[in-house]
Amino acid sequence: MAARYEQIAAELREAILTGVHPVGSQLPSEAELAARHAAARGTVRQAVAILAAEGLIGSRQGARRIVLGGERSQSFAELHSFAQWARSKGHAVGGEVLAQRRRPAGAAESARLGTAEVLEVLRLRTLEGEPVLLERTVYASWIASAVEELPPDCESVTQALYDKVGLVFAYGEHLIDAVAAGSEDARLLGVRRGSPLLRQRRITTTQEGRPVEWSDDRYRAGSVAFSIRNSIGANPLTRLAL
Repeated sequence: MAARYEQIAAELREAILTGVHPVGSQLPSEAELAARHAAARGTVRQAVAILAAEGLIGSRQGARRIVLGGERSQSFAELHSFAQWARSKGHAVGGEVLAQRRRPAGAAESARLGTAEVLEVLRLRTLEGEPVLLERTVYASWIASAVEELPPDCESVTQALYDKVGLVFAYGEHLIDAVAAGSEDARLLGVRRGSPLLRQRRITTTQEGRPVEWSDDRYRAGSVAFSIRNSIGANPLTRLAL
């Protein structure tokens, strides 16, 4: 039998997903929820923490929790950037370049991108004002100047580069695993050091197969889920031993 806080979390989750608590509304206070569910405030606090970890409600302390929406699931059926996916689902998305520099490419980067120099960019992404994703991207030197000219708060680099120079990100290869948050990750994403992060490493190329970028993207736990559809005849998912 599920624990009482899990039962309350399930009831609140259902209320959010069915629109009883619409996106943008405030969740009732802990005292109100405790009275409504005939439970201790500590039990309610545990239930609310589950929903915050799932990304259904805001995680800011000192204020009532804000409903952010239903489950955020990003499909790999088509190649879309984070911002393009977020906008298509009606989410408010933001981005901020925290650091960028040109430097010599490492051996692995040179092999992947085919250039001796790269542009390294650290970018923080938000959904509904909450930090959810850190992108550590290195761009091939041939596209570096165009990336450098984009504003630091550019919402979608993919769209901006298409509008600016006609660049189309046509193919992507993705590796997905879990890692522990280091000091910088924890500080920027607002989690504890050692917390689990969903990592997506990807290389993207043009229609002609010319490498554009290599990126290490780290998502805060509970912020985004990835969906992959396969069948007995087509299986885009490959397992790799680590």
